[in-house]
Amino acid sequence: MRILLALFLFAAPGWGQSKIETGEINGARFRIDVPEKWNGGLVMYCHGYSPASGNFDNPKPNPVLDVFTKEGYAVAQSGYAAGGWAIQEAVQDTEALRRYFSHKYGAPKETYVTGHSMGGFLTMTLLETFPNAYDGGLALCGPLGPANWFMSRRVFDMRVVFDYLFPGALPNPSKIPADYVMSTARNETIEKLLDSKPAQAAVFRRWTGLRNNKEAAGTVVFFTYILKDLEERGGGNPFDNRNTIYEGTDDDNALNDHVARYKSEPRAAAYLERYYTPSGHLTRPMLAIHTTYDPLVPPWVTNMYSTLAERADSDQFFVQQYVKHAGHCAIQPAEIARGFQQLRQWTAVGTRPAAGAGQ
Repeated sequence: MRILLALFLFAAPGWGQSKIETGEINGARFRIDVPEKWNGGLVMYCHGYSPASGNFDNPKPNPVLDVFTKEGYAVAQSGYAAGGWAIQEAVQDTEALRRYFSHKYGAPKETYVTGHSMGGFLTMTLLETFPNAYDGGLALCGPLGPANWFMSRRVFDMRVVFDYLFPGALPNPSKIPADYVMSTARNETIEKLLDSKPAQAAVFRRWTGLRNNKEAAGTVVFFTYILKDLEERGGGNPFDNRNTIYEGTDDDNALNDHVARYKSEPRAAAYLERYYTPSGHLTRPMLAIHTTYDPLVPPWVTNMYSTLAERADSDQFFVQQYVKHAGHCAIQPAEIARGFQQLRQWTAVGTRPAAGAGQ
């Protein structure tokens, strides 16, 4: 294991004399925050989807992670050795960091894993992959289901339906150029296109569940980037919609007659299935929190894990709650703190939190 330490024992102004260590393990930057009154517990935090690897050049604390340090927990987070849908790297790098923490600071008396968005997906993945390493997990706004299913039904299908309604506006979803980038200018171009064709835009918004053209434009541009990332990682297009029957427009007959059909490439499909298809088998509690409206990861996506856990006879270890906000990961720090307290109570004395509205 190659370790490079960049900063140690940094006293964060206005945040007590907390110890902050940053460095690098096997090409992945990391940050460790140990509060002044450390209770011996550890929270491993997994960040969400980002085109580039994470870095920790800014020494200021993250208000979200302050939720955990205020309770006395140390927080360790990896930036992962790669950007994008870096499930493979994130699992390896987070586990390497967890081991490094235990070696340097001593084995924690309890360890939790949490994260937002893709980090919520990683929370699920790490609990299934390293069940003995964690006492519980707090999955925040994550797509809790098989990656190939979520990416097919939400990401790829959205692009296919968009192309049917607005042909040629974005690159072929099965062969996206390497130089494709997200930008404000591209978002504005797509938004203007939607504004110029209100009837088609209304159909697209209804089909996607998105609320306005600005949000729809940003989402479809972002999803196109994700598809490029997955094609590069897997060595081709992992999605196949030749047997898909689409519904939800004013004329589903026309949609199914004319929508573009694509064949997947086996090695690309296998890569996405490998990173990652959950089993639903849990031996440690996982509390998932989601907003009631999320343009990127709608709540119906996360319902999948409830089904998987039930099939695996692990539903006693899974609870899903919702908070009444609109937006991707618009979960407030106080709501995260409440969920974390419920998770700790669950692991400590077996008090299972109530499903439904977070309270």
